[in-house]
Amino acid sequence: MDGRPHFLMTDPGHYDVSYQINPWMKPQDWTPQRLAQAKASAGALKAALEDAGAAVEMVEAAAGLPDLVFPANAAVVLDGRVLLARFRYPERQGEEAVFRAAFKDLRRRGLVDKIVDLPPGMFHEGAGDAIWDADRKVFWAGFGPRSSRQALPVIAQVFGREVVGLELASDRFYHLDTCFCPLAGGKLLYYPPAFTPAAQADIRARVPQAQRIEASDADAAAFCVNAVNIGARIVMARAPDALKARLSARGYHVIEVDLDPFILSGGAAYCMTLRLDRTSTPTANLLAAE
Repeated sequence: MDGRPHFLMTDPGHYDVSYQINPWMKPQDWTPQRLAQAKASAGALKAALEDAGAAVEMVEAAAGLPDLVFPANAAVVLDGRVLLARFRYPERQGEEAVFRAAFKDLRRRGLVDKIVDLPPGMFHEGAGDAIWDADRKVFWAGFGPRSSRQALPVIAQVFGREVVGLELASDRFYHLDTCFCPLAGGKLLYYPPAFTPAAQADIRARVPQAQRIEASDADAAAFCVNAVNIGARIVMARAPDALKARLSARGYHVIEVDLDPFILSGGAAYCMTLRLDRTSTPTANLLAAE
């Protein structure tokens, strides 16, 4: 790595909305004409990341795997270690081989070091359900709709870091990244109704009220919590004015991208990226390293 933030994205050339595995997905609203808009949206997101000082690695599109455009679900990555995902739904399981090959290429190029498999018998959908909090040095890990609770101790063992489990309360917010976004400086943008009462209590216990920014229903429905934070910049889908004002008052600069074609599938900026260069000081041993 050259010191810049590094992200993985996927070419959207085979993107569409042809099945439904979350409540946001509306195959009936997809038309072939939307593909051009999707390509433009993905290009605008890539440009926004690069304008913020990041480097972007691209995975090639693959026919029949439209959700390949959401590499946040491909793996958990920290300190060059890659814990590969295992998808719950058959519609996404074909992505596993594509992303494994992509990470092997990244390892060959020196951009990651180790590739680790989950033990059998559990599901976990990558950084979409395991979000690294650089200020608190913990993983926040969602479980319930897509990822198994049993995967949480595996994440802790692989990366040698504390994992805080948060049970998700609704299929509408099926991955943690749809409703939870740690921000530089210790702030947290999140949508409380997406969590069980116990998970809400855990968040409040660990994040002081002054650092919590609660998203509104409109903010969450616009997929603005599904954002990419680089320092003071937050790259997100088009946002309500009230949210932009609240974030600006906290010292953040919101960069909006029209991601409507991907929101049709239940994803936005964070889903469409995977950060490769996050670091810490882990102590644990690897499981099943290749």
